[in-house]
Amino acid sequence: MKYRKFGQTDMIVSEVGFGAWAIGGPAMAGDIPIGWGDVDDSTSKKALLHALMLGINFYDTADFYGLGHSEELIGDILGNNPEVCIATKVGHRLNKDGGIFTDYSKAHIINSCEGSLKRLKRESIDFYQLHTARLDDLENGECIEAMEQLKSQGKIRYWGLSLNTFQPMPEADYMMAHQLGDGFQLVLNIINQEALSTVEKAHQAGYGIIARMPLQFGLLTGKFTKYTAFPEDDHRNFRLPPDILSELIDALEQLWPMAGKYGISKTELAMSFILSFEGISTVIPGIKTPEQADLNSRGIVKLTDEDRDILTGIYQPKFRDILMRMK
Repeated sequence: MKYRKFGQTDMIVSEVGFGAWAIGGPAMAGDIPIGWGDVDDSTSKKALLHALMLGINFYDTADFYGLGHSEELIGDILGNNPEVCIATKVGHRLNKDGGIFTDYSKAHIINSCEGSLKRLKRESIDFYQLHTARLDDLENGECIEAMEQLKSQGKIRYWGLSLNTFQPMPEADYMMAHQLGDGFQLVLNIINQEALSTVEKAHQAGYGIIARMPLQFGLLTGKFTKYTAFPEDDHRNFRLPPDILSELIDALEQLWPMAGKYGISKTELAMSFILSFEGISTVIPGIKTPEQADLNSRGIVKLTDEDRDILTGIYQPKFRDILMRMK
């Protein structure tokens, strides 16, 4: 495992981190699934331990993943380990009817941080993120005041913003212009490259960058077919309807020869592409099993500039058009 410095902080993080959304298990927001279907807690714990053995020292979760269950599992296995960096998020809530809403009030952030600390069994959170806060929320100022207060109290070490998938990302520009926070989490993979301009600007400004969804819901592992069906309690059931899935499977065929060129798997090509950008601090594939920890952390190769440019060029316009229809 190789390691990179997280922006201008003192955190040294593994190039491959552990995305812990899936281990939160099934959860619903009304009739909308917000988890990845059934998972076995004993397997999840083995995955966390195996990832640690592989040298993975960065674990990303949220208080909304499994409605706190993901944090609890991480706390049980890694809570007292000072060698790991744990990141979590705040801001998503359920109303009385089960619908999702966001809350970036100072009171909610302070209260939620206490809950996360208890579940994680930590005295301090290494990197605390506003979970897709928007520009209006930042300009309101309460969320910033809350984060700075928590930092001054030692309850969080660093903080930042988890950005939305598709948008010009004015939130990142606002944070950088006002020299706020320490890092960003954003979506970046071969077929979703909307964030590349933000990655470059943030890197130049000294921010750490977490790349999430490196495999685009598993599409870039190559394991899906046009006929793959997802359980009703898996969020991909509605994010990847049959027509979109079929188009993506067809479009992906042009990528795979490059994996053969390097003698690596499709997953390894996807991970290598992201880590070819100097500004990326860590990539957090979703991991549910020890086997996935192995598959997602091995075979990282250095792509030539020419091949990286080819993969960047393929994104426009086909993949972008399909993904925009997934919003």
